Amino acid sequence: MGTVHSKPKAPKANRIRLRPSLNGTLMTVDEFKIAEPDDDDLSVYELIHGVLVVSPPPGPSERDPHGELDFLLRMYRFTHPEGKALDKTLSEQDIYFTNSGRRADRVIWTGLGRVPDLRNDIPSIAVEFVSDRKRDRVRDYEEKRGEYLTVGVREYWIIDRFQRKMTVFLAPPADPAEVVIPADGTYRTPLLPGFELPLAQLLKLADDWDPPKNPRMPRAKG
Repeated sequence: MGTVHSKPKAPKANRIRLRPSLNGTLMTVDEFKIAEPDDDDLSVYELIHGVLVVSPPPGPSERDPHGELDFLLRMYRFTHPEGKALDKTLSEQDIYFTNSGRRADRVIWTGLGRVPDLRNDIPSIAVEFVSDRKRDRVRDYEEKRGEYLTVGVREYWIIDRFQRKMTVFLAPPADPAEVVIPADGTYRTPLLPGFELPLAQLLKLADDWDPPKNPRMPRAKG
């Protein structure tokens, strides 16, 4: 069973200070939970099968559409008649497993009717904005898919500005288990009744910072 929570505080003398040079270091989940980077270090730290993996911080072509998704979710929460289906949403949230600690770009809790308990309530939805690095694409499309759905996440959204699509993986017994939304498509989910996610709106913001290099991939409209 996994847990989703912020890192607990530990006495400073016992904390491991995370830094990029520790990439590849063996570490336990308990050590990783109390480890902290320097205040000015924006690197992304994950524990994968007991090994610390360091990734560079996301750039503006990821952060801008990510911020737009946050805006759309909160607008839905406070303005839509069924917006209370969304309990909470958080960015950059850790999900812990037996020997791993994954950093989700965004998590969304639905249907609880209360503030989630970070130690016990697995989010209904996990979201990743995929990068173009091969290692990260394998991680997002294959590794995290299995981990998130096994631990209890009901929908896993991958927003891929390079392939101009959004892929949604659904936990069993959902049929189909995978839905692909094209660049000009809009995603709707029964977990958030009435919420609409127009993918082109997010892709356009990414394109503002980093226009598509492949002419065969259509630029988002808008």
